[in-house]
Amino acid sequence: MKRNLLFVFLLVSLSLGSFAQEATNWRGLNSSGIYQADKLLPQWPVDGPQIIWTFDKLGQGFSSPAFANNKIYINGMINGQAVLFVLDRNGKELRQFQYGKEFDTSYPGTRSTPTIVGDLAYLLTGNGKLTCLDTKAGKPLWEKDFLTQMDGINITWGFTESILISGDKLFCTPGGKKNNVMALNRMTGETIWNCSGLGELSAYCTPLLIQLPARQLLVTHTASHVLGIDATTGKLLWNFAHPNEWAVHPIHLVYHDGGLFVFSGWGQGGEKLKLSADGSSVTKEWEIKSLDNRQGGAVFFDGFIYGSGDNGRSWQCIDWKTGEQKYASTEVGKGVAIAANNKLIGYSERGELFMADINPSGLKIIGKTKVTLGSEQHWAHPVISKGILYVRHGNVLIAYKISE
Repeated sequence: MKRNLLFVFLLVSLSLGSFAQEATNWRGLNSSGIYQADKLLPQWPVDGPQIIWTFDKLGQGFSSPAFANNKIYINGMINGQAVLFVLDRNGKELRQFQYGKEFDTSYPGTRSTPTIVGDLAYLLTGNGKLTCLDTKAGKPLWEKDFLTQMDGINITWGFTESILISGDKLFCTPGGKKNNVMALNRMTGETIWNCSGLGELSAYCTPLLIQLPARQLLVTHTASHVLGIDATTGKLLWNFAHPNEWAVHPIHLVYHDGGLFVFSGWGQGGEKLKLSADGSSVTKEWEIKSLDNRQGGAVFFDGFIYGSGDNGRSWQCIDWKTGEQKYASTEVGKGVAIAANNKLIGYSERGELFMADINPSGLKIIGKTKVTLGSEQHWAHPVISKGILYVRHGNVLIAYKISE
């Protein structure tokens, strides 16, 4: 009897431990694009920061690296197959796993960044195959298909969201009429809830979780609307119309202190919404057409939003309270924005990599280089981990020294 009780106790302990592990997030904590980095170089060398190492066997893709277990997890498409690479911190390949046919038509390659929780990797192909891969055992724990099992409908450039996990829940957007947005049990793949939303297609957006006193709110962008969903029950609480010409919103939403900034490209621009105290409704505070970022995102820092526009192609600073544009600069091309230690780091679609002071008075660039290694479009979002800047350009992952 005692032996049986001990066995049950061990099982429960292991189960609770697996649920308690922290999941990685695309664009860092709360998908904010803000990273920690001690002792950043005050200025980059003339020819750019030192390249510590490169890994040039990724194949095709636009996804970013994830960091867990003192390892690097990054995926790419090799011969039409999605492959997860596990590297050590020096860029040496430790293992690789195939997990299905990847999107290989328009702009072929991996889209979704891996999400790692302990030894489990959560992977989504552009064709809608969702896999929970046990990297220790070397095989899937479970698999689901958005198209054949979850009422999903694919979109022009493939499913792109990076999987969001909180506790035992995995959130995803198959974009079906019934299973529009879903929460699954991350250990089994079983449905916890499904939300029909407005029945729109998904729109390349990675969802955001907002913790309010009254509830946990899941916010995401489908084809023409932003949705606010109770993350516990799956109830649709509100929707806000935010369409653009192509129903393409491969960005993230920016949240701060009860405010939510929604934005997208092709001239649509951004709008700041005010959440009610319990998150059950929103009201519009202001809008700005110039910050029409298409896919590079933006960062909120110390009362201002920093990012680049699409039609205007300028880097901008916007006052969070008023929506006033503080500056616009075309010194570098439009692209991705992240930040660390009062510094803005940008990666343009022209391959320009730069560091600038975060200051609403103007874009003051204090370091710049050109990413010449790699292939195809400069679309992947850079990541900072342990003081090193990682930039993925197609088949190559580059590690830059940006700290003293």
